[in-house]
Amino acid sequence: MSDFERQLETARAAATALTRAIGEVIVGQHEVVTQTLWALCAGGHVLFEGAPGLGKTLLVRTLAHALELDFSRIQFTPDLMPSDVTGTNVLVEDERGGRRFALHKGPIFAQVVLADEINRATPKTQSALLEAMQEHACTIAGVRHAMVEPFFVLATENPIEMEGTYPLPEAQLDRFLLKILVPTPDEDVLTEILARTTGRDRPPPERVLGRDEILALRDACRDVAVAEPVMRYAARLALASNPEAPTAPELVRRALRYGAGVRGGQSLVLAAKAAALLEGRPHASFADVERVAKPVLRHRLIRSFEGEADGITTDAVVEAVVAAVPARPERVEQARAHT
Repeated sequence: MSDFERQLETARAAATALTRAIGEVIVGQHEVVTQTLWALCAGGHVLFEGAPGLGKTLLVRTLAHALELDFSRIQFTPDLMPSDVTGTNVLVEDERGGRRFALHKGPIFAQVVLADEINRATPKTQSALLEAMQEHACTIAGVRHAMVEPFFVLATENPIEMEGTYPLPEAQLDRFLLKILVPTPDEDVLTEILARTTGRDRPPPERVLGRDEILALRDACRDVAVAEPVMRYAARLALASNPEAPTAPELVRRALRYGAGVRGGQSLVLAAKAAALLEGRPHASFADVERVAKPVLRHRLIRSFEGEADGITTDAVVEAVVAAVPARPERVEQARAHT
């Protein structure tokens, strides 16, 4: 067995162990957990959207307990300042009575950061996350401070109570690898949730993965093979989401102002690699790219006034793009027809 084959087996075992550990606390939400693990392996950040009480914050806390990483929570409010997120230099007195400035690090300097109700803070405070999310570093008073790897931001937002909220800037939305929708549970799942949460508190899950194992997973994710036809399929999906593209379907032209950019295409490939890795497969397929299309693209599509007025969701637009873009280019199909 080669080193990469051993990495694949390790990744599949890690995914199983993490899913089992999270399932000890979180009832149902299997697809949400799976997609979160994609982002963990791919080294990307996650934006959760769902109604209150669906366990978004609990899921992040449970994941942090299952990982041997530093965890912090930032409760975003309208009066939160950027320095409350990043930290600041404070004047301290040393043993000799002298005074000097020392860095007081903010909660962003953790490895798993929960940005709770991120859309309740002002755009100025939201932008304090931009550099950290993109560069994995933070500049305070002109000095650059690197984050400890792995660095993983999981943000939540509530789509119902929109009063007093500030929509995330497009530049920040693009920094999230995935936007995961947390659905309302059905009767069976809700009954189990009620049984678990109205009795005695359950202990947190056991530690499953440490820092070195997570970094090894991320390295292995980059090593997953992607054939050129699959790479071109991801590129065509990203291009077809732009209204001005000649391959854009009619719904895209009518409902969108802007589509996915280069980072959207990169995220399609990375998420597809992660999906393949966690299932123990050495290469990503067309099906993997199609499977990750919604969580990767839904927050990168900017609707037009007509799209918003008609109530067209970005998920519906992604479905139209996937239906309109062939997995294999037309010339390949023509060549196959003549063989």
